Amino acid sequence: MEFKLSKEQELIQRTAKEYAEKSIEPIVKQIEDENKVPDEVIEGLRELGLLCLPVEEKYGGAGAGFEGFVVGLEQLARVSGGVGIFVSVVMLGTSTIAVHGTEEQKEKYLTGTCKGSWIPSVAMTEPDGADPRMLKTTAKKDGDYFIVNGTKRFITNTNFAGPMVVFAKDADTGRINGYIVDKFCEGYSISEPWDKLGSKGAFLSDVYLKDVKVPASNMLGTPDEGFQTLKVTMAMGKIGLSAIYLGNILAAYDEAFNYSKDRIYLGKPISQFESVRNSIVDIAMKYEAAKLMTYRIGYLADNTANKAKLVKDSAMTKIFVTETAVDVSRIAMNVFGSYGLMKDYKMSRIYRDAIVGPQIEGTANLLKTVVATDMYK
Repeated sequence: MEFKLSKEQELIQRTAKEYAEKSIEPIVKQIEDENKVPDEVIEGLRELGLLCLPVEEKYGGAGAGFEGFVVGLEQLARVSGGVGIFVSVVMLGTSTIAVHGTEEQKEKYLTGTCKGSWIPSVAMTEPDGADPRMLKTTAKKDGDYFIVNGTKRFITNTNFAGPMVVFAKDADTGRINGYIVDKFCEGYSISEPWDKLGSKGAFLSDVYLKDVKVPASNMLGTPDEGFQTLKVTMAMGKIGLSAIYLGNILAAYDEAFNYSKDRIYLGKPISQFESVRNSIVDIAMKYEAAKLMTYRIGYLADNTANKAKLVKDSAMTKIFVTETAVDVSRIAMNVFGSYGLMKDYKMSRIYRDAIVGPQIEGTANLLKTVVATDMYK
């Protein structure tokens, strides 16, 4: 049992940290105000191999697996939650295709993302929610095509060309399957972006699919594997979110620790007050616990043949890390006091980003039901 990074993982961590601090940190306000990740940032991520960390090298990826992915994403999200979500969704799209796609699908879409200019998306959630039993988007077989109709809600990266994995019910059998839709094809349109409270920068909108023709060859897996595909996709999404909010915790720790040394009260740094020191220690302990869980789920993703078995562990990790991020940001805000409320301080953004985490990709109560179902089966 080893609790240390490999030399490759240390390189990924260092590369992501340096790129985030040098190329993303100076324009975080621009990313927030425009609610958009600039093209030059995306190209920088691609050139450094940070955009496709888990993807195999033969398709143009870094071949770093999920262990390398969580290490790199933590550092990117530490600087910008929006960039973190953007990269996480790229991972989600490519990994879904990598696990369930044919060689032809992987060669086309993974290579097009890692070496080309495509940006993937994944579309499952609908206006009625994310419960698979409530999906209303349909796919009707018509010769060599499926005709897809429906509305998807809160979908990320919809404004970029590239593949979108759409989950829909077969109009005849009612089975759920995943289909690769080429964004901006005929019948594809999107809403104005949603204005989120936090994690700004990752473009989020609704997607309207009107008689979209999807080649039958773009179905992921076989007709009877669709629910497994969905389960794996949901699990991998939670791995990305865990890494993002681990980065959020690290950012809160950095800000609170540094502020405690710089802020002078009654003639001395507040770091000399026992209550402040205790708060910083609490944050440090919570970060280490969240890091162990997040790095562990990255390890499990790389070493579990049947990715559907990750559902329970990924749900537990997501619950713990995102709720810890909220707890840590609250403690850090108490260190800052009223200064933390000011937009001049990074802490206010960290706090807004933190409270997004528990609400997306399943609330704690919903995910605990998923975990309990797995435990008692």
